Amino acid sequence: MPSPKNISITDYTYQLPDERIALHPLPERDQSKLLVWKNGIIQEDHFKNIVDYSPSESLLVFNNSKVINARIRFEKTTGSVIEIFCLEPAGDFTDYGLVMQQNTQCLWKCFIGGVAKWKTDFLIKNCTINGKSVELKARIVEKLNDAYIVAFEWTPSSVSFAELLMAVGEIPLPPYIKRTIETADHGRYQTVYAKHDGSVAAPTAGLHFTPSILHHLKNKNITQAQVTLHVGAGTFKPVKSATMGEHEMHSEWIDVDLNTIESILLNKGLTIAVGTTSLRTLESLYWLGVKCIIDSKSENLSLLQWDAYLLAEHNVDRETALNALLNWMQLHNKNRIFTTTQLLIAPGYQFRIAKALVTNFHQPQSTLLLLVAAAIGDEWKKCYDYALANDFRFLSYGDASLIFMAES
Repeated sequence: MPSPKNISITDYTYQLPDERIALHPLPERDQSKLLVWKNGIIQEDHFKNIVDYSPSESLLVFNNSKVINARIRFEKTTGSVIEIFCLEPAGDFTDYGLVMQQNTQCLWKCFIGGVAKWKTDFLIKNCTINGKSVELKARIVEKLNDAYIVAFEWTPSSVSFAELLMAVGEIPLPPYIKRTIETADHGRYQTVYAKHDGSVAAPTAGLHFTPSILHHLKNKNITQAQVTLHVGAGTFKPVKSATMGEHEMHSEWIDVDLNTIESILLNKGLTIAVGTTSLRTLESLYWLGVKCIIDSKSENLSLLQWDAYLLAEHNVDRETALNALLNWMQLHNKNRIFTTTQLLIAPGYQFRIAKALVTNFHQPQSTLLLLVAAAIGDEWKKCYDYALANDFRFLSYGDASLIFMAES
């Protein structure tokens, strides 16, 4: 499997007019357009009919991460505003859920807008939660290269950090949706199956699914499984380097339980990833399994940016890799995999688990577009040209595609 280090990002661009960026969701989730690509043929439909294009006996894998109200605005007495964008918990932790249920204090890695205005030790914000007066304090603990470590402290201790964010935070719409947040965003920028708090951007392919579609999938004997990847702000990180070898891929937390891994292993049909985040999680599980074969005694597993390309020479089949991962979990008495992945999927990558992908239309010169190109080669240009010529809506609130991996 060739390394994509020499890929030039300028080869993966297209002209995206501002008016094609969807600034609002459609009135109904499943009314989005659907582009289907398979074996070089494009079909167009509406998302509500995606069941018709999904083979029976398939396994659909969803990312059930839930978007948190990650933006907290502190207004100073002068009228100026400092915005803290909570990215991910800081320090050692083993469970996002426990972090969100912390009370009294916690540490987070954050972006800070207007940090030059921060002249005091603490920023203070007051609010009311469940009839209780709550005081939140924030202070900078450490400056990193691209962010800050911020300590949050609050009283009373009966309030969790999740409740605090829900009360004082704002939903973090992507930077290209240039408008104020509306009430509808709090529901529509979440999937209907969102469960675990932690993402700062929605796994947008899942936004199109409705309870009705999920019901019809079940009736067609299509199994559904859920993984968790907490989407970080790095998903919007532009590629500024000339080649991918100079780009640092963002790292994200994944959380997959033993039963889900067993379902993936036992699936004999097509494995369809709902979203690039689900796909990265699935493929990461394979490479973590390969790592287990190499060193089953390793206490901790994680995946770095280039690991997949270095490990490819071992030529391990899917079943062997997943069984090795399950054996490692049994050996270390674990019922779930909770770790980070930095996997970069770009042209030249060979998919080990996912064979089809539901995804939206992505920004030019982005790692997400590289992932689509890895799946279908230069056909990505034909798909995007078709979408532009046929009034498809782009990016997070835009329309969707179902692409089947090109046969090598």
